Amino acid sequence: MHQLFRLVLGQKDLSRAGDLFSLDDSEIEDSLTEALEQIKIISSSSDYQTNNNDQAVVEICITRITTAIRETESIEKHAKALVGLWDSCLEHNVRPFGKDEDTPHAKIASDIMSCILQNYNRPPVMALAIPIAVKFLHRGNKELCRNMSNYLSLAAITKADLLADHTEVIVKSILQGMVQRLSWGTCFRRHFKVFSSIFRSWEARPSVLEAS
Repeated sequence: MHQLFRLVLGQKDLSRAGDLFSLDDSEIEDSLTEALEQIKIISSSSDYQTNNNDQAVVEICITRITTAIRETESIEKHAKALVGLWDSCLEHNVRPFGKDEDTPHAKIASDIMSCILQNYNRPPVMALAIPIAVKFLHRGNKELCRNMSNYLSLAAITKADLLADHTEVIVKSILQGMVQRLSWGTCFRRHFKVFSSIFRSWEARPSVLEAS
């Protein structure tokens, strides 16, 4: 791992975290997976939800990492670690408290979501991401659900078969009342796009329908 990442994450040094942006993307690209794994350790600690310093360090590091991934187009290289961090957020509360105030782990999930799911046209990335993405649909966070539905509708258009195994979870997210808290019209159109693409994928595979 790059020396500055090691310092910032190892010592949770907020005063040096901003210096990460002075480094070239290519200079830190090889360090991103290891940095993500270290962030996962920090964010899984028992006091993370109340430790403002650690939260700020993680937020800055995630921003720097996702920027470097986009600029170096290295998402496939670091997707496993990025999705692993995303998945770890599900082990904690992501339901907003107060007046739509996100929890620390909901912030992490939101910060890395677009970096992962904007690659909806890359099947290797989506194969890792979609099983995790659908879990967020019924975790009680309206904003995450809304954004996830947007990305899933795009993924369904380009690679519907990756969503086929998760149709039940998507349906449950509607039936459990998430959509009622959002906008029925908007969310229904998004899910309709997903279902339409999935069904077309099934039609292209008659053996699947015959087996069921």
